Amino acid sequence: MGNRPVDGYMFYPIHYTRVTINGTMNMKYPLALLKSIALIGLMSGCTSNDPDSADTQLTTVQDEIRKPNIVFVLTDQWRAQATGYSGDPNLIGKTPSLDQIANSGINFRNAISTTPVCTPYRAALLTGQYPTTTGMIFNDLHLPEEAYTMAEMFKESGYTTAYIGKWHLDGMMRDQFTPAERRQGFEYWKALECSHEYNELVYYEGDNPQKKQWEGYAPYAETDDAIAYIEQHADGDKPFLMVLALGAPHFPHHSAPEEMQKLFNPEDIVLRGNVTAEQAESARNEAAGYYAHIAALDTSIGKLHSAIDEAGISDNTIFVFTSDHGEMMGSQGWWPKQKQVAWAESVKVPFLLQYPARYGYEKIAVAAPINTPDILPTLLAMADVPVATSIEGEDMTHAIRDKDAAKDKAALIMNVSPFAGDFDEYRGIYTSRYAYVETLDGPSMLFDMENDPLQLDNLVNKPEHEDLQNKLELSLQRELEKVGDEFMPRQYYIDKWNYKLNESGHIPYGFMEDFESAESGEIIFQGPGLNKH
Repeated sequence: MGNRPVDGYMFYPIHYTRVTINGTMNMKYPLALLKSIALIGLMSGCTSNDPDSADTQLTTVQDEIRKPNIVFVLTDQWRAQATGYSGDPNLIGKTPSLDQIANSGINFRNAISTTPVCTPYRAALLTGQYPTTTGMIFNDLHLPEEAYTMAEMFKESGYTTAYIGKWHLDGMMRDQFTPAERRQGFEYWKALECSHEYNELVYYEGDNPQKKQWEGYAPYAETDDAIAYIEQHADGDKPFLMVLALGAPHFPHHSAPEEMQKLFNPEDIVLRGNVTAEQAESARNEAAGYYAHIAALDTSIGKLHSAIDEAGISDNTIFVFTSDHGEMMGSQGWWPKQKQVAWAESVKVPFLLQYPARYGYEKIAVAAPINTPDILPTLLAMADVPVATSIEGEDMTHAIRDKDAAKDKAALIMNVSPFAGDFDEYRGIYTSRYAYVETLDGPSMLFDMENDPLQLDNLVNKPEHEDLQNKLELSLQRELEKVGDEFMPRQYYIDKWNYKLNESGHIPYGFMEDFESAESGEIIFQGPGLNKH
């Protein structure tokens, strides 16, 4: 996959593309050769009266300027620290596929989940907007059909679109069929609203409202389907955007394939240095299964990545691997399975990207933070697709080559109304070095992540760090002003969208059997466009 040294020389892989001549798919040619030929032709200014020759030249140029395919792998609850390439001692040598991608691609080392929980993240990803703008501040809300989203933007520029896996943006029962008009522009569809029953996972295909079930371990089967989609569309007339949304390594943790579970013994798990003694035993037991899912997904990602290469489209494909949020796994005294909080294990996620046609196979580490709403404009810019004015995120392509371009960037994090765990609503920022968080009571966290990556030494309100704290506080205020958020108490936002919460403080959710057995009015489907005053 990557370049390789041999006897002191550096050899680079040859990447191929396909050329259409007179409407017929011809053989694959080295992309660099075609670029050279195209450049020579443009420089020479040669013309031809031969219509066949003109057609050949036209289709070659069309092939050269074809927009890149996009393969976006979204996992669930995979924290940034949990890979071999990031140094997790439990995973050294056990995530070889991701390690290889990291060694030959772009690693955004400070990727941030703006609200580290499923539905708010996914809405921010697809719209490029913050939760305080979308109104998607809880799980199990309905993203309005009028939202302007990723698939719709790419379709307008000639893309075909596909979604495979976990959706969690419909809000109409977790096992209910999602009709085409509620899929936010995705055409090919093999998905389910939400389930983590990995060995008995159901889904819906296309416009068929009958449930189907993935065979065996669902992430393996979903990946195989993604590979089949790639093979079918590699030579198509249109570029494609495909999202593969895998539910793992989200709990339940002990449902990974047996051969992967055998790789991790709870007694051998090395815990992070900020796991408390009270959480240690539980963390080891859960981490063994968590890592087994990760090892399984690494296998799937390797197969998917190889399929792209075998289809001859790796050069002109943008490949992304990331997660919606992290996992505390006992850190800072939080029990395993916890997210939503402002700690690094919760908000920092892995983010790898490859686009060989533009960046080759060079190993590039980006220190500047990339936030959830930044992902969409970054992909649009890479694909030369117009960036919609509704997008609040920032195109981060400038930070890939220029290390100083976004050195002062602050990634805004927020939890507007926490609904799992006893903690207050917050706003904060993560920079390439610092984490700073405020609650309604004032500053609560300030960590120097360069010298204290485990966040053990809270510098907040310490006199010797007053200037730094003031600087970060101003930076947070600037980010809030950009999105028009005055950081009000949670009830302000609940009232703004007229949400009806249950006794646990979240949006009620359920499955079809709950709906069918409920009395009229017991279950209300909710969302920013549904709960109007």
